[in-house]
Amino acid sequence: MTNKAPKLTVVITAHNEEDRLPSCLAHVAFADEIIVLCDKCTDKTEEIAKAAGAKTLVGSWAMEGERRNYALAQVSGDWVLEVDADEHVSEELSHEIRAVIASSRSGYHDLPVDNYVGKRLVRYGWGSSFGKSAYGGLFRAGAKHWGPQRVHPAVTFAGDKGPSLTHPVRHYVDRNISDMIKRLDSYSTARAADLRDSGKIGTFSNNIRRLFSRFIRCYVGRKGYKEGGIGFLIALFAGLFPVISYIKAKYEDN
Repeated sequence: MTNKAPKLTVVITAHNEEDRLPSCLAHVAFADEIIVLCDKCTDKTEEIAKAAGAKTLVGSWAMEGERRNYALAQVSGDWVLEVDADEHVSEELSHEIRAVIASSRSGYHDLPVDNYVGKRLVRYGWGSSFGKSAYGGLFRAGAKHWGPQRVHPAVTFAGDKGPSLTHPVRHYVDRNISDMIKRLDSYSTARAADLRDSGKIGTFSNNIRRLFSRFIRCYVGRKGYKEGGIGFLIALFAGLFPVISYIKAKYEDN
């Protein structure tokens, strides 16, 4: 008797992603189950997900962590692959995922990420709250829990961390530089709300120090300089993120 192959569920959380969702869904069609959580969607996101055979969850959540946890609680698979609507899973990665979950004894695995700005692959400089070079996107059902924050929620895992996979997720993080600027604005607004909720918004001087340390970490330590002007912007925005968040938390109304 042969052991039954583990069931894989893909979870996608989306807000008005009718433009990008079809391609994302096509790249995860190898999964046994696909769940698309439609958060405050006013476009055709839900229709597109249903047409692709995905299970849809519809609602409105204030916190990113809450909506992600809700989606994870609906999983029926043994393993979960968590991606966003702007991410693609290559055929090579899909084969690697199947091989890993068939033999892994670990609780979760990191997925490397190739980040794109428009059509340009940007390998260097990501991090410090303005992009990800890897994330814990493949895990056993029930092993991942998101914290109660609006942006960049804290993540905890149950079980041991296994080896990182080798094939990257393709992440189309920004369409252009204007999108990068809009993302800095929206992220800092959400972070400011989290800071106000915590009652600890920090100090201007500390966040100014973080501006410089984050810039140096991304531009020098993570070699953002290799990406030219794009790498400079990534490092600059990573540094500005805590400063702008602090100023919004202190001076803007809730």
